[in-house]
Amino acid sequence: MASNSLILAIDQGTTSSRALIFDERGRVVGAAQSEFNQHYPSSGWVEHDPEDIWATTLQTAREAITAAEQGNGGEVVCIGITNQRETTLAWDRTTGKPVSNAIVWQDRRTAPACVALRKQGLQQEISERTGLTIDPYFSGTKLSWILENVEGARALADQAKLAFGTVDSFLIYRLTGGRVHVTDETNASRTLLYDIRNGTWDKRMLDILDIPESVLPDIRPSAAFFGETAPEVFGRPLPILGVAGDQQAAAFGQACWRPGMIKSTYGTGCFLLASTGDNLLYSKSGLLTTVSCRIGDQRQFAMEGSIFIAGAVSQWLRDELKIIESAEETEALAASLSGNEGVYLVPAFTGLGAPHWDAGARGTLFGLARNSGRNVIARAALESVAYQTHDLIACLEQDGLSVETIRVDGGMVENNWFLQFLADILSVRIDRPEIIESTARGAAFLAGLEAGIYSDLGALEALWQADRSFTATIPDKDRHRLISGWEKAVKATLYHSALMNGEA
Repeated sequence: MASNSLILAIDQGTTSSRALIFDERGRVVGAAQSEFNQHYPSSGWVEHDPEDIWATTLQTAREAITAAEQGNGGEVVCIGITNQRETTLAWDRTTGKPVSNAIVWQDRRTAPACVALRKQGLQQEISERTGLTIDPYFSGTKLSWILENVEGARALADQAKLAFGTVDSFLIYRLTGGRVHVTDETNASRTLLYDIRNGTWDKRMLDILDIPESVLPDIRPSAAFFGETAPEVFGRPLPILGVAGDQQAAAFGQACWRPGMIKSTYGTGCFLLASTGDNLLYSKSGLLTTVSCRIGDQRQFAMEGSIFIAGAVSQWLRDELKIIESAEETEALAASLSGNEGVYLVPAFTGLGAPHWDAGARGTLFGLARNSGRNVIARAALESVAYQTHDLIACLEQDGLSVETIRVDGGMVENNWFLQFLADILSVRIDRPEIIESTARGAAFLAGLEAGIYSDLGALEALWQADRSFTATIPDKDRHRLISGWEKAVKATLYHSALMNGEA
């Protein structure tokens, strides 16, 4: 492989599509990004227009390729794809047109269906089969909803003319001109339809959710040949050689594949993955079991904690409350105070994820006084992400995993105040990498491995460098006091959820 070989990493996220070009040393040499609209047709519903996903992906990929190849003299030789997980699409195989908007991972519309599954006593069986819990978060109940509620969807499925996919599958289908319908194991493991013990689609889960197998994509390893782009897409065919869901891609980009290594990504949500290597372990504390990657025949697993609102809390401050103009303002606002003044925000805007898994919970703000201003609300917003991470770490420790260091990435980690507070609350070392584009980098690494640009995992591990580490600076008594206040706020939020649902 030529030394000027470049890799296109498509990073299709919840609020924007991004394309980054990496060189063989894992450095970004070209990039483009485009936001797209979020749709909220009903309370708890979150949708994307699939055509917005496709258009912004295509636009940013073309822009990044042009900029990198003209500016660096290299040539893009392969593609890696990483994507928002669990977001669910279905399209007509004949026309390629989606039958509805994409149902986003944050969407809560299938909460009643999930309650019904629990009442049938299926929680333990489903957890053992899939590694997941019963929650609207995952793709399976979303696909079931589409089949039952979108006009014509069930009829297409009965004729084997309907295709289901998470975002990776949809993009590959479009990029290859409709020739390929595939996914990788990491994305498959987030659908509630995947047998995590055997690495295949689970016929029992398909029966439970009344989903025909004909709609499902083929499953491939994370580093594999997924197909070639149609020549007209980029002016020449390019092989797609790496695919992983965004959180697994971030773990790979952070070189967190050894058992015990932990990464935590702070994007729209927060997702913490603790590698368990080739050991398939089940959590007893509310965490998930997921495939972290598959290279060749070797599947690697992780335990995962999922927080639905992390960086999105700053978007809420900006777009709904309008108390900031950009997320960067929160750092100075939080630092302007010597404490949180007893104010706690529980950002359960789309329910609570791990370890509570309460789809009915909603956001709550506690402790406001007459003089509470935007600085204390901004600080409470940032603090909430650290407290939620603490809850995940407590779960890992209950499951017998020790935590000494966490590698972090995502947009929020540019905020030094937040990372220092995170270290203070967790009382562990926080390592921020030199290159924080871990998600896209992981997709590029997977594709580069398959292309032969990188010889092995050791070569990738050598590319990881720390930018800065943060360690705890506050006394234990202050840490315990802050955490105690958070726990009371969460307890009140859960009580309110139960009250509103007639369970209290």
